[in-house]
Amino acid sequence: MKHTFERKVYYADTDAYGVVWHGSYLRWLETGRVEYCADLGFNLDELTAADILLPVTNMNVKYKLSAKLNEIVIIETEITALNGLYVTFSQKIINKETGKTCIEATFDVVAISNSTGKLYRRMPAILAETFEKELKCLQPA
Repeated sequence: MKHTFERKVYYADTDAYGVVWHGSYLRWLETGRVEYCADLGFNLDELTAADILLPVTNMNVKYKLSAKLNEIVIIETEITALNGLYVTFSQKIINKETGKTCIEATFDVVAISNSTGKLYRRMPAILAETFEKELKCLQPA
């Protein structure tokens, strides 16, 4: 499954030149990851109560084209890699009208203990199993 949602570019999302400020893209990408996890059945409050936090440890964001005031963008999120330690989310932000890609990004996310702040040596089983199933669904047959 790929998580997709649309977002209109508002004035508060832009800089003095009327183009989207780079931090706005990061907020939209985070929303995509959080909502994707929710679609998979992971409520972040419940994970926190279960002593699991999911911080980003690495991000690679490629800015290709600026989105502008009043445009509609589509944010796509999917899982593209999983190893014992981290899961990789690949994301795109696309201009709805033109179909052109504004942003391509990958984010590596690990699991840490909420109580100790220490990294889990392996992704907790409940997450790993779901992420593995999801990754298999996205792989071409």
